[in-house]
Amino acid sequence: MKIKLITIAALLALTLIHPAWANAQEAAPEQVVPATAASDATPASAAPKPAAPRKITPKIILPAPASATPALVAKSYFLYDLSSKQTLLSLNENERVDPAALVKLMTAYVSFGALRAGKISLSEEVMPTVENLRGQIGEPRMFLSKNKTVAIAELLHGLVVLSGNDAARTLAVAVAGSEEKFVALMNAEAQRLNMHNTHFMNAAGVANVGQYTTAADLAVLAVALLRDFSDMYAIYKQREFQYNNIKQANRNQLLWMDPLIDGMEIAHATGLGGNLGGSVVASSKREQRRLVAVVLGAATDNISNTEAQKLLNHGFQHFETVRLYQKNQPVTSIRLWKGTESELNVGFREDLFITVPTGKLAQLSATMETAQPLFAPISSSQKIGTLRLTLEGKPFGEYPLVALERVPVANVLSRGWDNIQLFFQ
Repeated sequence: MKIKLITIAALLALTLIHPAWANAQEAAPEQVVPATAASDATPASAAPKPAAPRKITPKIILPAPASATPALVAKSYFLYDLSSKQTLLSLNENERVDPAALVKLMTAYVSFGALRAGKISLSEEVMPTVENLRGQIGEPRMFLSKNKTVAIAELLHGLVVLSGNDAARTLAVAVAGSEEKFVALMNAEAQRLNMHNTHFMNAAGVANVGQYTTAADLAVLAVALLRDFSDMYAIYKQREFQYNNIKQANRNQLLWMDPLIDGMEIAHATGLGGNLGGSVVASSKREQRRLVAVVLGAATDNISNTEAQKLLNHGFQHFETVRLYQKNQPVTSIRLWKGTESELNVGFREDLFITVPTGKLAQLSATMETAQPLFAPISSSQKIGTLRLTLEGKPFGEYPLVALERVPVANVLSRGWDNIQLFFQ
């Protein structure tokens, strides 16, 4: 008994004099395996708040069984679930093409950004220049007039609803002073969003050898529009717009074909934007779930519209999205040493949604990996470990686990006692 007391006293003394010695007991990471995550899954009831701009990273690609995969007549396509941030289906998604009128998605994105930053205002009146009014026969226009001012709000509707090239050019000058400077802003935003396979040459989508994008990059842009400018997105589902006593219908025919599709952009197969073919970027929301589909290079407009509708329907019917874990709620607790608390709650700062093929949720399992032993201090939102998911025994995805609270270092006596306990483990 006397020897044991001396040993404990010596350990405590070493802890107080040499704090670095105490940390030498840290062990290699060990796995903590919780109950199957699927057992806690609940249907998606509320999408997480918009995150900072990021690239769609298709780490998780979940093709349905081959017999159920839709046969699409298009050069490339891309289907994405916004809640789970997962790519569901894709084909030639990184193949570069001339974006044609789909360029106007970025024209709108930059214009919305300028509006939010106060560079322009909805009520501001601008005068179209002769250069802005230039056009070719068959070019989509909102029919701006020479020597007549137009409000920014009208230009935005002319761009989004009517896909007007004159609206695109006039907005470019209003925002940046010239179309060339505006295009520089477009390319800067493309890089910021990690659209590395995209380059713009003009604001209207007129064919140019140096202008290109991909199905994957267009999906990135569509998601950014939905996430960053949800307050402006309602313009996309407006079915008609009148300007200069001329009423025109929205060029997106999908608004009439499917009431659950609420907007985005199309490029006509016979347009002036090069040889892209019939192409469309479309979004649809059913209950709390939203998908984005990109279809490029169909032979006709009708085919591109039908294929986009088919792709969206497939995504809703053959995949299900669930919320595995709620934001700011503990997923598990971990033993913490040398802190004012002995247990640390870990979880996620955003709701964790995942998408799996319909009927496969029961075959999803989770493993949590954390470094043990874990020592204070711990800062709030500090990465603590990794949640690894497998589906049918195959790797599915990895998600960072973070601390849900801040835990400072404990006093000297508490740290010393923890070191004694660690010594005898």
